[in-house]
Amino acid sequence: MVEKNIHDTDKIIAAENPIESPGLYPDPEKLLSDDTINSVILRRLTGKSCVSVAQFDKELVLELCKFAALLEATEIASSHPLDGKIIITAFFEASTRTRLSFEGAALRLDARVISIPDGRTTGSAKGESLADIGEMLNAYGDLVVMRHTETDSVEQILQKLRIPLINAGNGTGEHPTQALADWYAILKWNPKLKGIVNAEDKINLGILGTPGSMRAVRSFLEMSLLFKENIRQISIISEMADPLGAILTERLKDEHFEPVITNDINDVISDLDVVYMNSIAYLGDGYKTLDTRFKLHKYSKLKQDAVVLHPLARLDELSTTLDNTDHNLYFTQAHGAVFIRQALLISILDRFFQLPKNIPVV
Repeated sequence: MVEKNIHDTDKIIAAENPIESPGLYPDPEKLLSDDTINSVILRRLTGKSCVSVAQFDKELVLELCKFAALLEATEIASSHPLDGKIIITAFFEASTRTRLSFEGAALRLDARVISIPDGRTTGSAKGESLADIGEMLNAYGDLVVMRHTETDSVEQILQKLRIPLINAGNGTGEHPTQALADWYAILKWNPKLKGIVNAEDKINLGILGTPGSMRAVRSFLEMSLLFKENIRQISIISEMADPLGAILTERLKDEHFEPVITNDINDVISDLDVVYMNSIAYLGDGYKTLDTRFKLHKYSKLKQDAVVLHPLARLDELSTTLDNTDHNLYFTQAHGAVFIRQALLISILDRFFQLPKNIPVV
């Protein structure tokens, strides 16, 4: 380990960064104007479930991203922030990155993890209700992270669940922590977006997918509206005639945004600063491949400094030929999810007192 100065009088121990993946890896310290954590803001999450982007405002998102940047830049494992806590990861739908990043985040904070890696191994396979499963989970852990194929699964389990729940994806509903990871990556790439930028620095945002029925895309769009002052234009690229649906259409109208909607990425690609890709969604009875004809590759007419995000897993809509370019923000997006989820876990479980003494908490 090496020491890095953040202030003349305070030092933090820098975390080793063994990641040598291709793509763009912005320095998380660019998000740090100081190393003080505002627990008054973050304690709005303490003891609460995190089920929807609607629970967040810009102030809370920015403080979580700042906290995540400190966690990414600092060695804190030796402080054991979640020592004695048990995290239950209940994944009734297949997952690689979300499940493992939550479990990795918890374990690196010294929590214990018990996992449901497959809904077929639970009582739900016998017809047990999610409400009854929730009642049992109250006795088994301190916090539940759940992914489920049914959109109303959150409401079902919360009928009897009394410990905090983090929604890791509910059918076609939402995926709020994915949106946090998305914006953590964007803010590291362009820290000026924390404040209010000049007109010439506003970004054009492109979203490939169908926000009305794809949870990661929907949550990303909803959280992007928190930064509306810094967004010049939103373009939705979808094969659907109505990719938003009535609720999101009204939401955008309330925010005075009239998005560009097109079924051809080439109509807008050369104007986009951020391109949010997507490929698959669980739609009721199975996985559907969406938008595979809307592809990006090294010959796409991207702006020189444009970046590409993708919640992954990808199919052929995002070529590996972009992996070794500075357009690739999707790997740092996935890696950074560990730290934003660490920040969320510490905040919900109110373990600020377990942070290193050289990270002041106010």
